[in-house]
Amino acid sequence: MERTHCTLYSSGLKGAEATFGEEAEKYGVNEVVYSFESHKLCREKNVVVLDQEELERGDISMELASRMLNRTYYETDKIRKVLQTIFHMVNSGHQVFVVGSIQEDDSVKGGTGWAVELAKMFNRPLHVFDQPQKKWFTWRNEWQEDSPKIEYDTFVGSGTRYLNDAGRDAIGKLFSDSFDGE
Repeated sequence: MERTHCTLYSSGLKGAEATFGEEAEKYGVNEVVYSFESHKLCREKNVVVLDQEELERGDISMELASRMLNRTYYETDKIRKVLQTIFHMVNSGHQVFVVGSIQEDDSVKGGTGWAVELAKMFNRPLHVFDQPQKKWFTWRNEWQEDSPKIEYDTFVGSGTRYLNDAGRDAIGKLFSDSFDGE
């Protein structure tokens, strides 16, 4: 697989997503940052601002999201737009990489968990770097320890805003393991 034919999809927020974007740029991988009007980004390269109609294509029930993630999401316009943007990321990328924290119920902490749940629903190859455990896991109807590589020409990079050194190193290693032998 040639890196210049690959595209990373993210939403350009600080932490994991900005780091995925920086690595993509370093390796010559294309990048698309999905956003919406008035959304503050950390990484502003190749931004696609989704209009109201496009956002609505990713609309979900806040009750469904709350139930799937075992947490409460209230009807706020910003949270809804964030979840709608995550839909577009996962819908665009075939393989999904997330940096975060896997919970006991197999969900992933925070809004990042929505990308994980959508990847499961869309049957996407799904990989999570669990920062507390400092290990990659792949979803195969349960989390299994793994050493994933980027294997598809479209992929998602998402995750926590609170990226630590282990998470940053994991993203760097993912790109080097995937593209250095090219």
